[in-house]
Amino acid sequence: VRIHDALAALLPQHQPAVMAVEGLIFVQNTRIALTLGQVRGVAVAVAAAHGLDVFEYAPRKVKQAITGSGGAGKDQVAQMVKAQLGLTAVPSADAGDALALAICHAQSCRGVHLTPPQTI
Repeated sequence: VRIHDALAALLPQHQPAVMAVEGLIFVQNTRIALTLGQVRGVAVAVAAAHGLDVFEYAPRKVKQAITGSGGAGKDQVAQMVKAQLGLTAVPSADAGDALALAICHAQSCRGVHLTPPQTI
C-alpha cells in the first residue's frame, strides 16, 4: 500500500510520459523474488491506472546500452551513468539502476510494451 500510494502521488507531480521497468532477474532467494515481483506488479498497475504505457527491458540490455557490456557490474553502470549525464557524483546503486533504465529507454524505445497504447 505504501508503494502504491507513493507512486500514485509522484506520477501527477512529475507527469512522466511513460514508465520503463527492468525485466525480472534470477535470484536464488525465493522470498526476495516474490517481493520483487509484487513491488514490480504494483508499480506497473499504478502506471497503467494513470494511463502510462509501460515498457520492459532485460537487465542485460540495460547494462549493454550503458556500458557496452551486458555483464557489467553495478559500479560500472553507476560510473557510466555519471559520465553520460554529467553528474558531479556517482549515483547510489538503486538511483544508478533507475537512471540507466531511463537512458536505455531514451536510446532505444524498443522495450517490450506491457500495456496497450492509450487512444486519444
